[in-house]
Amino acid sequence: MTSHILYSQPMQFCEKIKDKRITQGLLQRQVATALEIDTPLYSKIERGERKAKRSQIHKIAEVLNIDSEELLILWLADQVYEIVKDENVAAQVLKVAEEGIKYSTKKD
Repeated sequence: MTSHILYSQPMQFCEKIKDKRITQGLLQRQVATALEIDTPLYSKIERGERKAKRSQIHKIAEVLNIDSEELLILWLADQVYEIVKDENVAAQVLKVAEEGIKYSTKKD
């Protein structure tokens, strides 16, 4: 399954999960309980002060009724952004990475 996600503005992982939680009328403690973490930790994830673990993505998507692939894409994009955001050559790095991904998928 391939998602085609279009954004009118960039939406980070933390903003997406906060928006969906509020829209659904859930409390942070309810989501934290489902993830088996404490509420302050979940709150930090929503604020972008802590990163969710990759292993938590599917459960967060399930609890908040978000497509798992869409949430994974946002999570991964945030990871990439954190690595290259301060580099003058960030756009070039992403282009090289994209070419590498295209090449590796052609071989499969």
